[in-house]
Amino acid sequence: MQILQRYFFRELALNFLGVTGALLAILVIYQFGAVLERAAQYQYPRGVVLQLFALGAAENFSLLLPLGLMLGIVLALGRLYFESEMTAAQACGFGGLRAWLPVALLALLVAALSGWLSLQFAPKAATMRVALTAQAVRAGLAEPFSPGRFRSFDGGRTVVYGAGSGAAGEMQRVFIKQSAGEATITTVAQRARREAGADGLSQTIVLLDGERFEGVPGTRQYHLLKFDELRVPLAPPAPTPTPTRLDALPTLTLLSSTEMADRAEFQWRLGYPLMVIVVALCAAPLGRLRPRQSRYARVWQAVLFFAIYGNLAIAARTWFEHGATPAALGIWWVHVPFLLLAWYLARRHA
Repeated sequence: MQILQRYFFRELALNFLGVTGALLAILVIYQFGAVLERAAQYQYPRGVVLQLFALGAAENFSLLLPLGLMLGIVLALGRLYFESEMTAAQACGFGGLRAWLPVALLALLVAALSGWLSLQFAPKAATMRVALTAQAVRAGLAEPFSPGRFRSFDGGRTVVYGAGSGAAGEMQRVFIKQSAGEATITTVAQRARREAGADGLSQTIVLLDGERFEGVPGTRQYHLLKFDELRVPLAPPAPTPTPTRLDALPTLTLLSSTEMADRAEFQWRLGYPLMVIVVALCAAPLGRLRPRQSRYARVWQAVLFFAIYGNLAIAARTWFEHGATPAALGIWWVHVPFLLLAWYLARRHA
């Protein structure tokens, strides 16, 4: 590559990395909040939270590459045109295929990365995340109750509190609140112990020497029960590994399947690297500016272009899965209009 080509490739790559890093930060914040919410709901161990967070972010990273590449190219070209660097380069004979080479090289590298992520890495990450989630749920349920700490089950409908613990591992001065529709069930006991089910998910709290109040708040209809021993089952709706999840199936399995959903998933994974090439072909002519235009003048057009492209791709997959489009057509056709648009833009700015 010539000096100008290396310079332009560096500008394109730096802007791509900067935009993709910003998008990744947004994804990380979203993933972190979702993982923390589920960790609080199912009482995940602390060491598992970061692993689930990293796997979820890595699994969805391929979604960011097409948008990051398009905005990176548009922003880089906007700066080069705005500061007249591209005009000076063109005056020196830099144009035609030589000007397209840095864009093509960056697009091919990003497409290769996107293909590896969507075809190989993302399914493995999804499988690991599902298995780790089930393991985290079991570990969270097996974690002993801590004195003075509230524990919630059944999506927050059941709250358990123990003021202390005995020498035999029993909880002392136990409080349990359960919500059953409009009714509220409050149970207090002097002692309690926990028994785990054979499946490792269901649990039963055995309460000893206590009272149970059941009724609707705001009314006088309450039932009081005194007991020597009472068993309270806890069965939170825990996620379990689902081998039929499409995002966790290996790509070779999808390739040999005849199911419409599997074929749609396979074409969807292949669509990521193809989308990278298409957005690069559109971004290169779209990023060209006229004199005195703002360096960010084309950003909104790039965002609008990608929004239409991405939503149309999602709609094409849904139509294909429901049989609204012919099986032979698949979801490949969604890339054709944008390839034609790239050809039109290139001819227009030639």
